[in-house]
Amino acid sequence: MKEEICKEKMALVEKLGVHLENREQLAPVAARILAYIILTGKKGTTFEDMVTVLCASKSTISTHLNHLQDLNKIQYFTKTGDRKKYFIIKKDTIIQHIDKMVSHWDEERIIHLEIKDYKETINNTKIEKEDEKFDLNFHDDYIKFIDEASASIKDLRIKITDNQFDI
Repeated sequence: MKEEICKEKMALVEKLGVHLENREQLAPVAARILAYIILTGKKGTTFEDMVTVLCASKSTISTHLNHLQDLNKIQYFTKTGDRKKYFIIKKDTIIQHIDKMVSHWDEERIIHLEIKDYKETINNTKIEKEDEKFDLNFHDDYIKFIDEASASIKDLRIKITDNQFDI
């Protein structure tokens, strides 16, 4: 059973690693490290564990751990009587991601409002035949989606910053 969970975790580390590599523009090993840390949880993982599990050299793991710390994506804690560092995800990482999403959606919303206004003006001033007019329903629905999605993710952000989740 334990071996099965380990295989499942490593498959998910790879899948999440590829996702993070693209989304965060990280090097492959850095993305796998971040994925492994995320999936290990609040107990944290040590440098030695990552060298063994991720099958990378000490220098490679060290370089990428330092880079992820510089990016404020991870942090470490120590345990009394133990000289090891235990790496965990930094809660701010999730907040940063949410802020990027909201910013991106705000830009999309503005563009769609401008496009809709333009098309509406053209419909009312330049196009006389009904069947040639722009259909504005897509923009209305898309703007509504962005508004609802933004409100929902902002609620999640508040819950995270108010420590309603133990990430």
